[in-house]
Amino acid sequence: MKKNLSIMIKPASSNCNMRCQYCFYHSVAQSRTEQCYGIMSSDTSENLIRKALDFCDGGSIFFAFQGGEPLIAGKEFFINFISLVDKFNARGSNIFYGLQTNGTLIDCEWVDFFIKHKFLLGLSLDGDRDANRFRLDAESNDTFARVKKSMDLLATRGADFNVLAVATGYTAERVEKVYGYFKSLGIKYLQFIPCLRPFGDKRESNLYMDVDQYASFLIKLFNLYVKDYVNGEYISIRQFDNFVRLFLGGNAEQCGMNGFCSRQFVVEANGNVYPCDFYCLDEWLLGNVNDSDFDKIAAAPKAYQFLRNSVQVAPQCNDCEYFRLCRGGGCKRSREDRDYCQAYKRFFKECLPLFQVFANQKSRSD
Repeated sequence: MKKNLSIMIKPASSNCNMRCQYCFYHSVAQSRTEQCYGIMSSDTSENLIRKALDFCDGGSIFFAFQGGEPLIAGKEFFINFISLVDKFNARGSNIFYGLQTNGTLIDCEWVDFFIKHKFLLGLSLDGDRDANRFRLDAESNDTFARVKKSMDLLATRGADFNVLAVATGYTAERVEKVYGYFKSLGIKYLQFIPCLRPFGDKRESNLYMDVDQYASFLIKLFNLYVKDYVNGEYISIRQFDNFVRLFLGGNAEQCGMNGFCSRQFVVEANGNVYPCDFYCLDEWLLGNVNDSDFDKIAAAPKAYQFLRNSVQVAPQCNDCEYFRLCRGGGCKRSREDRDYCQAYKRFFKECLPLFQVFANQKSRSD
């Protein structure tokens, strides 16, 4: 029976040539017995690919590469990976590729490779040079110019990419300027990811949005989002796109925004499999592709436990008028970091009338 599958792969584990001050995967890796698993071997790649294809039985597969910095694995790794997919894809699965990168290692050869194999790229950039202040390299140097050069190269050559921006407390204070910068570059697809503190860390700093900052961030940004939509200058902002889907009676495509986690497979460089990028921890190890298949991994008790845990919501959510949109505060990891309940209430109270714009558009198109 055909099944579709999405797999996130860490080909270079936690290896990275940057030292972003808020890197969540650095803190995750530090919490493990073994912090870095090196570069994925060809044998592990083959086992991963063969078992993914067997699991899908002709269904579609999306291979998404992430890090650390996945390009550290090198061009030969990716050339070999794709050749193995082509070699073993006897049942004709539709294969899609994605990759998230910090952009500092991209050159013309990489861009040609991405275009040839139809990669969708996620380029990490927090905004203009000022907003990008937390994204430093291993020598604590600014990286903005290098990433901007890579972005221009991708755009000029017609590569398919979007931008992933970490939303910090500093971003929240100047979100209109950050959004305006991306708009000036012609970026049409944005994802803002709230900056998370390491597990158990309750420190406050300009890296992390407090409740007031997050409420202000959502309200200001949503107003810009709706204004551009009405003016025919729509820019996709993933979180808002999904709130609109929920408002119109559909389901969110972004994990966690439906009020529970979805089944995921995150494969580390040594073949270890975890249920979520945020939880690549020893306690959530589900198995290893070198000695288990995906059916067995999917049926692991820990996999079910992880999904069950995500369904739990706070008691105050039961009677909340905004629950159908908020769904208990979204991503489980974000909820564990900070209670943004009041931020969401302020956002929906102020912006809910604006959602009617999308309902009106839907009724006209129907």
